[in-house]
Amino acid sequence: MEEVIGAFKAQAAAEPRHSSLSDPAEPTDKMCSVATAIKRVDLHCHANNVAHNTHEISTSQLIVRRGQPFSVTLELDFTFSTSEPIKLIVETGRYPSPSRGTKCTFGTRGLMCGVGTKAVWSCSIDTKSSLQTGCVTLSVTPPADAPVGKYSLSIALGRPSAVKESLVVLFNPWCQNDWVYLPDEKERQEYVMNEKGHIYRGTACYFSPMFWDFGQFEEEMVDICFKLLDVNPKHKRDPEDDVSARCNPIYVGRVISAMINCNDDMGVLEGCWDGGYQDGVCPTRWTSSISILQRWFKSGCKAVKYGQCWVFAGVMCTVMRFFGIPCRVVTNFVSGHDTNNSLTIDEYFDEYGLKQRGNADSIWNFHVWVEGWMRRPDLDQGGRYDGWVFDPTPQERSEGVFCCGPAPVTAVHDGHTNLKYDIPFVFSEVNADIVKWKIKADGSKIKMKYLTDTAKVGQKISTKAVGSTAINDLTDAYKHKEGCTMERVVFDAAVRRLNPPGHHVLHDPQEVLVPREVELSLKETCLRNSQDIKLNLKLSNRGRGVKSMSIVVNVQVTNYTATKVTNILHDSHFQKLMAGQVVNIPILIPYSAYCKYAATHDSMKVSVDATDENGDIYETDTDITLEEPPISIKVLGEARLHHPVTVQVEFQNPLNETLRFCSLTINGSGLFRSEFFDSIRDLPANTTLRHQIQTTPYRAGLRTVVADFDCSAFRDVKDSCTVYVKP
Repeated sequence: MEEVIGAFKAQAAAEPRHSSLSDPAEPTDKMCSVATAIKRVDLHCHANNVAHNTHEISTSQLIVRRGQPFSVTLELDFTFSTSEPIKLIVETGRYPSPSRGTKCTFGTRGLMCGVGTKAVWSCSIDTKSSLQTGCVTLSVTPPADAPVGKYSLSIALGRPSAVKESLVVLFNPWCQNDWVYLPDEKERQEYVMNEKGHIYRGTACYFSPMFWDFGQFEEEMVDICFKLLDVNPKHKRDPEDDVSARCNPIYVGRVISAMINCNDDMGVLEGCWDGGYQDGVCPTRWTSSISILQRWFKSGCKAVKYGQCWVFAGVMCTVMRFFGIPCRVVTNFVSGHDTNNSLTIDEYFDEYGLKQRGNADSIWNFHVWVEGWMRRPDLDQGGRYDGWVFDPTPQERSEGVFCCGPAPVTAVHDGHTNLKYDIPFVFSEVNADIVKWKIKADGSKIKMKYLTDTAKVGQKISTKAVGSTAINDLTDAYKHKEGCTMERVVFDAAVRRLNPPGHHVLHDPQEVLVPREVELSLKETCLRNSQDIKLNLKLSNRGRGVKSMSIVVNVQVTNYTATKVTNILHDSHFQKLMAGQVVNIPILIPYSAYCKYAATHDSMKVSVDATDENGDIYETDTDITLEEPPISIKVLGEARLHHPVTVQVEFQNPLNETLRFCSLTINGSGLFRSEFFDSIRDLPANTTLRHQIQTTPYRAGLRTVVADFDCSAFRDVKDSCTVYVKP
């Protein structure tokens, strides 16, 4: 390998260096004076970028998509004859090589660098040319398997003259020969071109969309996203191989998944789930990928503090869409986190019904990942495994690195846990069985009655719908209907693929089919933050005899990852149930019990254990996330490009106490070049904050502005509105 690297370095030293996008250069849309034979060159940046769907990124630097031609016009100081060859050389990376696909010499007379060239570019003279006047327009086509990257472009005639330019090559979901090809134009507009979206958070019963500004077409994203690739450990170990491998969206997606978190590298975000955000930004504050990526880039690739799953996913979606990989953010509610590939989530409770801390397995209220669309011909030539899951949140290592995917959604659905990459982990997130254990005082454990729950994990797997703000439920794409025979067949097959022949499942699947004599359920009736929480516990005796039930109710403050913080309510009841009787027991969680945790934690878990006279244990629980008080944001008057406009935010304090440490954050790509932050005075009880600021839109079209209000009692209350910025 050292000899190979040395050869590349020697070749690079012997050949002339070409300009790159990181070098200062005159805008290439303007005719630039060069040499004598070629007087001027026009890269037609605006027209080419419009044709390649990259004009939102820039109209002053050439950004094209592979597999699609672009135009270059040469103005010569002589009449051009087609018998005279035009030679072009494209290069990317520090040590470009034809055999690695990072260099190609070609021209109007075909390939000029030999049969070993891996990525073959082509060129022809366009009919728009005026050869008599020396105006030659070339049609240049990068191959559909070219590595994405920043390229230098040299153009020379048979005379002693040459021009050197630069361009960017991205993946092309409009090209059928590109592995990221997406046939539906509406989906391309949503999953590649849309700069804004929704990320769903909460619980399976009570969830809501949070606006997220992806901003993948901000002009600085060119330097930021390629910097992310260039500082990844694989590039540092072997830059030639890494740049060559950028022809493969599977490879690029896996690198991005690893680089969004900083656990193994110089990644973008540092995760934090323990509430210690004093030296950074609380994850709930973020509403945009732009400010995160800007901070990372401007700090010299120092990790931004802090991220959690939806932040990691939002930033990854931005980078994927920039590169041209169709991508969407997906939320899985009641998401399993299986640490040992058992495909089960083992939960342990003490004799008082309290969930034990430190469980290796866990169930998150929700978890957010991304789906990137690409082919996987290495697994199947028929397209069966097209469509993917990536997960940049650092949870478990994959091949020694904190990344996840690509995991084919079809393979997850069918239980093909033996395929690459990380399918057992994703399968458990959406379809693990829950096994519950009671830990006795002497340390022994017993399985709880009706211990196995096969249907709870993986609910309402959701993403934003194409072309609207509606929700698109993807659950059926990830698994068969819960309760059907095929779901159990797939689950058992998935377990067998992970274990040697003769392996037995830890539980008896038939056990879950035994009718429960007593059924418990919880229903919430009021979940507004700043008010008492009201729930109803319903007990139904389905048996033929009397049941004497000892009931224990616990309420624990938790994070969305189900990490227990503290117990805030413990209550006991005794209830005799006659055969067929249904009893309702009200449960009240006063505001005074949870108020001091409301601004720092995400949710509460309400759990109920009911033990009958025979010692049989019945259990139910629910996770609660509270509805925050309303906030509003609006743009006053008409919005025009490069003209000041006023944004107004209103928030009413719903409490009979002063809100302290108040702050307001506002951002929106195309409206604010960097986020606006203002520290506001204390807000007295039952008063309204009305705040106005001015900004100057710098991009036309439909834009979204987001407000975030934070204070001592409420954490990051948000609202957003859209505005059309006229040209």
